[in-house]
Amino acid sequence: MATQNNQSSGSYSRRKKTPVNSEEIGRLQPQAPELEEAVLGALMLEKDAYSVVSEILRPESFYNKTHELIFSAIQDLAIQQKPIDMLTVVEQLRKKGDLDIVGGPFYIAQLSQKVVSTAHLDYHARIIAQKYLARELISFSSQIASKAFDETNDVDDLMQDAEGQLFEISQRNVKKDVTQINPVIREAIDLMQIAAQRTDGLSGVQTGFKLLDKITSGWQNSDLIIIAARPAMGKTAFVLSMAKNMAVSFNIPVAIFSLEMSNVQLVNRLIVNVTQIPAEKIKNGRLEKYEWEQLDYKLKELFDAPVFVDDTPSLSVFELRTKARRLVKEHKIKCLIIDYLQLMNASGMNFGSREQEVSIISRSLKGLAKELNIPIIALSQLNRGVESRVGNEGKRPQLSDLRESGAIEQDADMVCFIHRPEYYKIYTDEKGNDLTGKAEIIVAKHRNGATGDVLLSFKKEFARFQNLDDDMLVEEYQSRLNSQADVIPASLPNRNFSIEQSSETPF
Repeated sequence: MATQNNQSSGSYSRRKKTPVNSEEIGRLQPQAPELEEAVLGALMLEKDAYSVVSEILRPESFYNKTHELIFSAIQDLAIQQKPIDMLTVVEQLRKKGDLDIVGGPFYIAQLSQKVVSTAHLDYHARIIAQKYLARELISFSSQIASKAFDETNDVDDLMQDAEGQLFEISQRNVKKDVTQINPVIREAIDLMQIAAQRTDGLSGVQTGFKLLDKITSGWQNSDLIIIAARPAMGKTAFVLSMAKNMAVSFNIPVAIFSLEMSNVQLVNRLIVNVTQIPAEKIKNGRLEKYEWEQLDYKLKELFDAPVFVDDTPSLSVFELRTKARRLVKEHKIKCLIIDYLQLMNASGMNFGSREQEVSIISRSLKGLAKELNIPIIALSQLNRGVESRVGNEGKRPQLSDLRESGAIEQDADMVCFIHRPEYYKIYTDEKGNDLTGKAEIIVAKHRNGATGDVLLSFKKEFARFQNLDDDMLVEEYQSRLNSQADVIPASLPNRNFSIEQSSETPF
């Protein structure tokens, strides 16, 4: 019988052969064949035994190919909600054509006789799972080592491929035990007490947009927030205005991953936002006398602000995970912004379509938000469906307008749209209110709260969003500067700003 099993095991193989490192020659793969026999025997003797191991083991967890086939038959019976015992397992193996391969009914009967007790079934199953994970890591490291010796492989591509494969292994094997409710209740009460002590009445990261914060109570930790809009609506301007509010007004550390713009382009837009000097003048440096003074004065707000920027193009979710962990650990980042989701990739993994890849990306971002316990804000494109509709109501974005919307809408805790009626030459709403220079922030999905609309002021020339009641203050400040234009001394190009910049970079 042993001869038959060995022959069958050699003929049955659904896995690729693992490359063997010279250092591994003569070393056995991690395995526990006796425990595999004991677990399979217990599954056929104990009525509810499968429910104990169903989340721990899979067919491929078994080192012995014969045991893999037997467990697969047991799994099939469980899925069909049929009894699991020696007779039903034999019959299921016969149906699949695998009975002779595993050694016939005699071998199945032998497994049942090797069980002394099912008391330690969970413990034994976890040892088998650990051995399987060790084998996967050995196979993974051998493949990477083999590719690294091949000089035709690009090292950067190899690193991304390695990170993707390792991520896949970890995702397949991560299990989290259930938690009794009492400690969770205590944690919830603690968070309520912390929120009650805040004078702003918020429980999350505040944006500086008062009405938006009122609806959301601030961006909540572990939430994935999608900010979506058609081109030219001001997605980047919105998150830059928000990041400036967080970092400058509230000293909240924030990280921005810009996949579309370089660091300098992004910071230039931030300078325009803060100083309220037109972008064209910032680019060519042709500022009036008072504007140099304005630049000097307002830039002091940005120096030493806890804003960290990264402009890695075509960023992968695996690179993001590594960098985000460092940012949270080293710089205590409280919010992470991605501009924008559709420019990311999940390299190192194979997909049948771009929609599947976006699904993995959005699910990974949600998982990262939970892991780091911070809000992650990802900008997203909308499809062209908006353009074909008429009227102000027709132009307002809907959840179905999200590009690759199924996965993004499902994974997001909150979806917000930016809508500027003025862009579509709509200057008044149905009540006759003026919409010039106004932008609607539409909270279309809010998993843990209310939805609604917020009206903000949008200063296109400054790429700046602000509260409506800030308009009067800004106009007063601008008027005061203009009145002083003739008395402020000219500032020379190549100015030396008095605030020193830190040479340290986060990445």
